[in-house]
Amino acid sequence: MNHHAWALALKRIIDVIVSFVMLIFMWPLFIVISISIKLTSPGPIFYRGVRSGLGGIPFHILKFRTMVTDAESLGGPTTGTNDKRVTRIGVYLRRAKLDELPQFLNVLVGDMSLVGPRPEVLEYTAMYTDKEKIILSMRPGITDYASIEFANLDDLVGNQDPDRYFRETIMPRKTELRIKYVREWSLISDLKIIWATLCRVGKRIIDK
Repeated sequence: MNHHAWALALKRIIDVIVSFVMLIFMWPLFIVISISIKLTSPGPIFYRGVRSGLGGIPFHILKFRTMVTDAESLGGPTTGTNDKRVTRIGVYLRRAKLDELPQFLNVLVGDMSLVGPRPEVLEYTAMYTDKEKIILSMRPGITDYASIEFANLDDLVGNQDPDRYFRETIMPRKTELRIKYVREWSLISDLKIIWATLCRVGKRIIDK
């Protein structure tokens, strides 16, 4: 096993340990959020969207539901500013990124990693060029460079055809950052991304 393989093995061990510990300590928060969702809007507690995983294999990403049921049938995959599909509690969950917490379950079972290219819908990964397919060579993550740069994505895409704006303006940059992550990956870079993510989310909460 070469050095890179050893590092990837260690990355997976860290994923399992951290996600397991986080799930143990966060279960009271999970209960509070779950009750809040059920009390404020009809529908399931979790959102299970299909995303492209390692090697392009589809998996169901877990999130706390922040939109009305059947939201995808009421609009495109991109959420814009003041999107009416977002529930009252969903606004706050998205702002603090609390809707992403169930993804620790995805990490624990091996669908995702703590850090890695953010998983994309199949519609978009199907358009990857040969150069861009390198993104699928690593497990998708809860956070990455793109998560930090586009922490306020809903505001950036606005409310005038957010899907088109995402495809034409945001997606090329996110793809570029995903490729950068895979090509420059190291355990140190993962630690830097985690720290930057915590700082970015903290600033977002304070600013709001």
